[in-house]
Amino acid sequence: MIQRRGVRGFTGPTCAGGTQDTVDRPHEEPSVNPLSPSPGTPAPFGQVFVARKGRLRKLRKTLVLASRRSWRHAARKGVAAAVEHRHVPFGHDFVTIIDVGAHHGQFALLALEMFPRSTIWCVEPLPDAAARLRATVEPAGRVTVLESAAAAGEGRRDLHVSRKTDSSSLLPILKPYVDAFPGTEEARTAPVEARTLDNMVAEQIRRPCLLKVDAQGGELEVLAGAEAVLRQVDVAYVECSFVEFYRGQALADELIVALFNCGFRLDGVFGLVRDARGRCLQADLLFRRDS
Repeated sequence: MIQRRGVRGFTGPTCAGGTQDTVDRPHEEPSVNPLSPSPGTPAPFGQVFVARKGRLRKLRKTLVLASRRSWRHAARKGVAAAVEHRHVPFGHDFVTIIDVGAHHGQFALLALEMFPRSTIWCVEPLPDAAARLRATVEPAGRVTVLESAAAAGEGRRDLHVSRKTDSSSLLPILKPYVDAFPGTEEARTAPVEARTLDNMVAEQIRRPCLLKVDAQGGELEVLAGAEAVLRQVDVAYVECSFVEFYRGQALADELIVALFNCGFRLDGVFGLVRDARGRCLQADLLFRRDS
């Protein structure tokens, strides 16, 4: 069980059969920017992030998007399939995919092509994003959109809506995130329905199953409400942060321990993003059930 005292009112998933390790981390005051360089040293986080993507990288992605009809169709509607994940060695022809933080269907578009046998459950709390998600992926006939926030419990919650809506979170957005990714300031809060993954999809899973989580700092809370789901998952693909970008979020080490306790081993690190000084900010972690 993961416990991070003084930050959240919940713990991570409690899974049978694993060593129950604990990570304690003192909470840093939000006013302190953990990414700030020494005085007098500039830290152009936004510039570095844009440069890292680069025009050449965008051109390559455009060419890949043009290679599939469904991707071309979605791109014309302003939704780009997440083809940057196409080389991740997932290792299964999944029958069930659970996409937490589906936004407009970027990952689902990729999954529909990569895993033609799959049924996909997309979890997205923002009504506008969910409507666009339905228009993007539901015509494929293999996708169900669940308009809720995946959480540790049930009930109404306030979602902190970013100016860039794919950065919205159940947790408040901190200044270091805005510094690193300009334009992601909180624009408003919106009430959303929170549900556990166990109540949403646990009885719908057929294996092999992929769980993808991109919850903008809420990944541990998603896992806390997914104990029954995790027992049926073969591979988990989870975005993590090495810096506290959202108030109270679990960092990479806590997520690794939580999934280790549930019988998963870390199998790869992808999409690593660094700041101007080379420090790691975020990455996508691939976990495989330890057989």
